[in-house]
Amino acid sequence: MTRIAITGCAGRMGLRLVALGHEHSQTQISAAIERADSVHIGRDAGELAGVGQIGVKVTADLPSKPDVLIDFTAPVGTRNWLQICRELKIPMLIGTTGLTENDHRLIDQAAEDIPVLQAGNMSLGVTVMCKIVSEVARMLGQDYDVEIVEAHHRFKKDAPSGTAEMIAHSILQALQRPTTELRYGRHGTECTRTPKEVGMHSLRMGDEIGLHTAYFGGLGERLEITHKATNRDTFVHGALRAAVWLTHQKPGRYTIGNVLGI
Repeated sequence: MTRIAITGCAGRMGLRLVALGHEHSQTQISAAIERADSVHIGRDAGELAGVGQIGVKVTADLPSKPDVLIDFTAPVGTRNWLQICRELKIPMLIGTTGLTENDHRLIDQAAEDIPVLQAGNMSLGVTVMCKIVSEVARMLGQDYDVEIVEAHHRFKKDAPSGTAEMIAHSILQALQRPTTELRYGRHGTECTRTPKEVGMHSLRMGDEIGLHTAYFGGLGERLEITHKATNRDTFVHGALRAAVWLTHQKPGRYTIGNVLGI
């Protein structure tokens, strides 16, 4: 049984991680963590998640050392837990989005001492999509226009989404183009497309969980590859599977693709 600590346990993802992690046949919730000023400190994490008492109180720190820590918080929280996990030699799974280049350098450094799996999206389907768009880009070549459109709920803070960044990275890598070719939206009187740019567009509306489409447009045809999340549980299932897998790995930096073997 893999003992899991969950940070941000009162957030949207945290609540479902507690609920499904408690029900999972291979995992046990050993810690549920929130900010020290949270009104939920001291409550039973299972009751908070709607699954009844599980005997784990919400705390502001680690009551004991888990087998793995799952972090879906904010960049500032992730930096803190990354340092703690590195010091205590705890494998860490990071689902936080909006990370900076410096954050990724910190992850690289921590991965010298512990296994770290970081992904902008824990969905297995999204990981497969990234593999597919990479292959499509490679097969179609340089003459097709590439545009990426993502949609999320009105409360999402960062844009574009971490998933859109993953998709873009897969395509840019396949086409051997630098990230400077990304174009974040268009506005003005002269927006003629340059041959190698990759468009990135963000929609924010209602309660949309996650919708991502990669467009490959040629003269006379268009190929669209879409992933739609209909329930946040898809991210949780992927995260739990990855967390169990991560506990058996050596120090290093991993992705969901490593979990799937692709």
